[in-house]
Amino acid sequence: MRPGGPVPGAPGAKAKSFRPSLKRLLSRLAPERFTIAVIISLVIVSVVLNTMGPYLLGKATNLVFDGFVGKQLPAGLTKEQTVEQLRAQGENTRADMLSAMNVIPGTGIDFDAVGRVLMLVLALYIVAAVFGWLQGYLLNIAINRTVKRLRDEVEQKLHRLPLRYFDTAPRGDVLSRVTNDVDNVSQSLQQTMSQLLVSLFTVIGILIMMFWISPLLALIALLTVPAAIIVTAQIAKRSKPHFVNQWKFTGEVNSSVEEAYTGHEIITAFGRGREVGEKFDERNQQLYDASFKAQFISGLIMPAIMFLGNVNFVFIALVGGLRVATGNLSLGEVQAFIQYSRQFSQPLTQIGAMVNLLQSGVASAERIFEILDADEQSPDPVVESQRPVDRGRVEFEAVSFGYDPESPVIERLSLVADPGHVVAIVGPTGAGKTTLVNLLMRFYELDAGTIAIDDVDITTITRDHLRARIGMVLQDTWLFKGTIRENIAYGNPTASEHDILEAARAAYVDRFVHALPDGYDTIIDEEGGGVSAGEKQLITIARAFLADPSILILDEATSSVDTRTESLVQHATAALRQDRTSFVIAHRLSTIRDADLIVVMDKGRIVEHGTHERLLEERGAYFNLYNAQFAAVLD
Repeated sequence: MRPGGPVPGAPGAKAKSFRPSLKRLLSRLAPERFTIAVIISLVIVSVVLNTMGPYLLGKATNLVFDGFVGKQLPAGLTKEQTVEQLRAQGENTRADMLSAMNVIPGTGIDFDAVGRVLMLVLALYIVAAVFGWLQGYLLNIAINRTVKRLRDEVEQKLHRLPLRYFDTAPRGDVLSRVTNDVDNVSQSLQQTMSQLLVSLFTVIGILIMMFWISPLLALIALLTVPAAIIVTAQIAKRSKPHFVNQWKFTGEVNSSVEEAYTGHEIITAFGRGREVGEKFDERNQQLYDASFKAQFISGLIMPAIMFLGNVNFVFIALVGGLRVATGNLSLGEVQAFIQYSRQFSQPLTQIGAMVNLLQSGVASAERIFEILDADEQSPDPVVESQRPVDRGRVEFEAVSFGYDPESPVIERLSLVADPGHVVAIVGPTGAGKTTLVNLLMRFYELDAGTIAIDDVDITTITRDHLRARIGMVLQDTWLFKGTIRENIAYGNPTASEHDILEAARAAYVDRFVHALPDGYDTIIDEEGGGVSAGEKQLITIARAFLADPSILILDEATSSVDTRTESLVQHATAALRQDRTSFVIAHRLSTIRDADLIVVMDKGRIVEHGTHERLLEERGAYFNLYNAQFAAVLD
């Protein structure tokens, strides 16, 4: 990896506070404000209908209880007369209770009235359920569209990040943020938003009904709210760091798996499987510990709130019974209130349970926001230079660059490559050869100096315009899952079948492709499975040729091919680089003997330049490199 700043999400990085991150996450729902307004309206209607249920069931209880008591009283008397008789007999408590009831002495239960009430309650619950399903359906649409926009934004952000970011960020951790963390945010929003809305409005509706029935009992029920808030806040405060660590270690585990998978052959060849396994076990144990602590601590919220609710229920039942006995409340009202008190604690319990998921989702959102907040590459010019850049003359003037400002890689380098010429860049490892072409591609921005193509500063044209005129073949080949034909056509999506075949023949892909089961329709995967390393390199060369660029960059492009294939590629490049400026980075000096200009670099500076014969005559750095390589071949 190149030296750089701290890796986002790496150990030691501090997560943002919960509230700003939650607020920022919820702001993502702003485009769905109309849908959210409809959802809230549906939730309110559904909650109101559900809230009316216990009150109406209390009415049904009163009808049953009044009928049962009325049947026990002597017929022919009014309720007032019966109450007076009870008081005369000294049964004041029974008289007080009877005075609050709607009884007719000698009359039993009015089952028709009870049936009407029950049917009304059933209708309310059915309508509430339909409204509840509808709000859940709309909320699912709103959240999925929001997460889709978030994924799009992250994907677009990745394309705007400079190469420096990917040099310093572990690939597995970045993938974990883009996949696992986004999925976790989606699941958290889907599971919490609906429940939180329903629970919030349910609490409000139940409070209104409880105060309507009995302000005294309502105040007793509210005693658990401060305690529940304090308990939830304290537990959530202690669980949040563990949720942050959970997703951080998830990224590290993904990094370990990704490294072990891509480097499986090397790990096996060097017998380092046990060491890699131990490293994975260590990170997996860290993930286990963080996940266990996060789930265990946050899992205390629900039992704590349920305990507070049960204690509160005891007090409500006791006081409510006394109020019925004194005639201040009916039995149905107390029953309804007890139902409300249980329903009141239930949404609080659900809110506590949702805090668990919300903490996890916000922790993932913070990791995603770190990518979205990362410094982007410098913007393209608003007005692009109108001068053509098709001839391919490249000029480096006093170029300086360093991955770390304290450690420059290239210092005040000047170089001119004329159109149609082949410029070979050689030198020891770390001399700055690959960095030079990376600067030409604007993968990195210069610290000083300018690079011009056809006398046009490359910073005055867009990166797409610049890179469309440059073909690049790297030492590390990259192929995507698809057919060989599709991989070649990647260099020019509008190319015809004839053009694809011509590029394949020029790069000698056609020489081996007919030996494959399906020819050009043979499927290869991301790692190039099914073809050899040299054949993969030939495919990437054909892809670059198909792009027909003004400038061709070959960065150790023949390092993975055999001697015969290397000779064929040299002949192909000799024909294809006509009228095209070519930069060739090579360690095999035998491949660049016919270069128009050979540039020898060392420690970021050009120490020699000239043709192959001239540099050998000077007996300098190139002479030493050539003889060392020639001697190695002889040995």
